[in-house]
Amino acid sequence: MGMEKQFLPGLVQELVYTVDHKKLGMMYLGSGLVFFVLAGIMAAAIRVQLAVPNNHFLNPGTFNRFFTMHGTTMVFLVGMPLILGLANYLVPIMIGTRDMAFPRLNAFGFWIFFFSGFLLFFSYLGGSGVYGTGSAPDVGWFAYSPLTAKAFSRGHSTDYWTLSLLAGGIGSVATAINLLATIFCLRCRGMTLNRMPLFVWLNAVVAFLIILAMPPLSACQIMLCLDRYLGAKFFDTQAGGSAILWQHFFWIFGHPEVYILILPAFAIVSEIIPVFSRKPIFGYPVMVMASVMIAFISLGVWIAFLFQFLIAGLTGVMLATTPFDWQLNDSYFVIAHFHYVLVGGLLFSIFAAFYYWYPKMIGRMLDGTMGRWHFWLFLVGFHLTFFPQHIMGILGMPRRIYSYPADRGWEAGNLLSSVGVVFQAMGILVFLTNLFYSYYRGKKAGDDPWDAWTLEWATTSPPAEYNFEKLPEVRSARPLWDLKHPDEPDWKHN
Repeated sequence: MGMEKQFLPGLVQELVYTVDHKKLGMMYLGSGLVFFVLAGIMAAAIRVQLAVPNNHFLNPGTFNRFFTMHGTTMVFLVGMPLILGLANYLVPIMIGTRDMAFPRLNAFGFWIFFFSGFLLFFSYLGGSGVYGTGSAPDVGWFAYSPLTAKAFSRGHSTDYWTLSLLAGGIGSVATAINLLATIFCLRCRGMTLNRMPLFVWLNAVVAFLIILAMPPLSACQIMLCLDRYLGAKFFDTQAGGSAILWQHFFWIFGHPEVYILILPAFAIVSEIIPVFSRKPIFGYPVMVMASVMIAFISLGVWIAFLFQFLIAGLTGVMLATTPFDWQLNDSYFVIAHFHYVLVGGLLFSIFAAFYYWYPKMIGRMLDGTMGRWHFWLFLVGFHLTFFPQHIMGILGMPRRIYSYPADRGWEAGNLLSSVGVVFQAMGILVFLTNLFYSYYRGKKAGDDPWDAWTLEWATTSPPAEYNFEKLPEVRSARPLWDLKHPDEPDWKHN
């Protein structure tokens, strides 16, 4: 092992061999941001293609590959690593322990995830393909049968997609098991379940959902491989199989996945708002119970996706109305609804998490001016991109089309959507610039720049290798408040 390490540069060696939960968490976050940029480039190319009618910026094959890769990347290689990265970094410190329960399993989970992302994007180099786009998958991020059958998806594009998701599922389950073991077995003295931060509670719920939801997705990936290479016929209706079987298995995963992605956003908001409002979270037990019930209910409604889209914001209420959904299902209204939930819900919360915890991770503050530019550019671009898509859906524009004629009334909406992407791209560029600039030139943060209450702010910024010189002992849900206000501690009122 010593001889092997000599061949690796110092930083690479440190990243490859580390089992420190904080470094692995930052590697998850860094990887998620890289994949976010790649997915954003593909989304921008899609919007350039649709900016004007009868455009030929992209050909049909390239367009199909881009929207498949964009959706797959955003769900599996952006949303998942960003939430797992935050959980990896913060959960052990928040519960007052030194590391995850299984450090090597933690590293295994990250590298399997990273391999799955590499495998998916390696598909572009895996063959000549059609239109010079390699063998990148082109069956949509949901890959409905029979589009994935050998007769309709020749070459290895679907195989790359299948094996990538299979590997990613293994990594996610490994990390989820590790999180649950850490949360329930390694809490510091006094950290009872009803004193855990809501961030920890909601990540425990998410880990539970991952463990239950990922195996059905992995099972249908295995069945698809058997169909394609061993003639198993699970999804071949002409041989006694069922194409709907894929949808059942996929959406057993797909519906909980919505909450796997959005519950961490609730967790982030539940940590940040109490600190800046200077008020403890209201209804803590009810919030915990509601999150647990959301998890259980989400496991029982997978079949809804075969017929309707359930409540997820006001547009979800509209789509849950059968006559309305009959008209607008598979239209751009659904695309707008979905992006308002995940981009408006998840990504804005992830950005908030960066601004809140970056000082703890790096020891320096992010620049406030660049932060405000990032917020307003991205907010304006987000609404400019996706709000007109509601109207385009009502006007009948179907999703997944690579071009459209000039007489349908969709021109203005598509142009506005494409202009909005420019604003979003500028916002992301400002955000990334802020991350790099502040890393070198940012104001030093100190250990607790926000005057917060949870244990991650009780250690140094950035934390030492083993987090705490001495493991803390807590007596309330706000241990740092107790330390700062010994005359009026929380535990007196518990």
